[in-house]
Amino acid sequence: MSTTTPRTRSPRTRSPRSRDLGRRAGRAGQYVALAAYLVFLAFPLLWLISTSLKPAQELGSIDPTWLPQDPTLENYRTAFDTQPLLRSALNSLLAAGSAAVIAVAIAVPAAYVMVRHRSRVSRAGTAWILVSQMFPLVLVIIPLFLVLRNLRLIDSLVGLVAVYVVWCLPFALWMLSSYVRAVPRVLEEAAAVDGAGRLRTLTSVVLPLLAPGVVATLMFSFVTAWNEFFFALVLLKTPEKQTMSVILTHFIGAEGVADLGPLAAAAFLATVPSLLFFALLQRRLVNGMLAGAVKG
Repeated sequence: MSTTTPRTRSPRTRSPRSRDLGRRAGRAGQYVALAAYLVFLAFPLLWLISTSLKPAQELGSIDPTWLPQDPTLENYRTAFDTQPLLRSALNSLLAAGSAAVIAVAIAVPAAYVMVRHRSRVSRAGTAWILVSQMFPLVLVIIPLFLVLRNLRLIDSLVGLVAVYVVWCLPFALWMLSSYVRAVPRVLEEAAAVDGAGRLRTLTSVVLPLLAPGVVATLMFSFVTAWNEFFFALVLLKTPEKQTMSVILTHFIGAEGVADLGPLAAAAFLATVPSLLFFALLQRRLVNGMLAGAVKG
């Protein structure tokens, strides 16, 4: 009596050509998704630029167009003639830049101490940082106003910078703390064996490895202070001292009717410094990340 063994089917293998086609299709799908995402992110800015270049007749048309049919710079001229845009941009630049630099300068050693020297005080400080971010602005504006009034810093860029530093510092501490945790303790122990103190270890060993974190924190702190509106609206009264975000509201009339063309032109000009700031620091951010990866 003969027995037959069942045949086992060998697994079907894909040909190199089919694998290559699959990889190409996957890459094409990734590129399409990336392009769609970039269009989604860039659409508000492109629409803002298009609106700023449209004449009043096109802005009032019941059939809006994607691109201006008769581009003009009249909206930009009107915006500069009616409002002190250059002065307000300089005020925003001074306030946001100073606040970002001061906040990061304070946050670097503070984050290092909070991470490397864990205690009840540092844990309480970390918890307070997280809780403070949940406070609404309306709750803190009255105490801040009273304190700044007693210090005679109302309607002053110095007072606004102080408020921005306090407002950006919790986020800067929280962000830099994660970067400090990523620095290996072995490097600090080796520096201590070589005779380096805490300050020398922080400046010569830890700080170079924190370069990408410092740059990223500086960028986000600058953008946060640049786009801030509520504190600047309450604390600054003189038009010559007001920031860009407050000046933009002057293009809206008392009845809520906006002068759309000049408003779009001024809003686009308000986004340019942030874009330039990111473009200037992006290369340093990438170089710092690569340097940190090599050193780590």
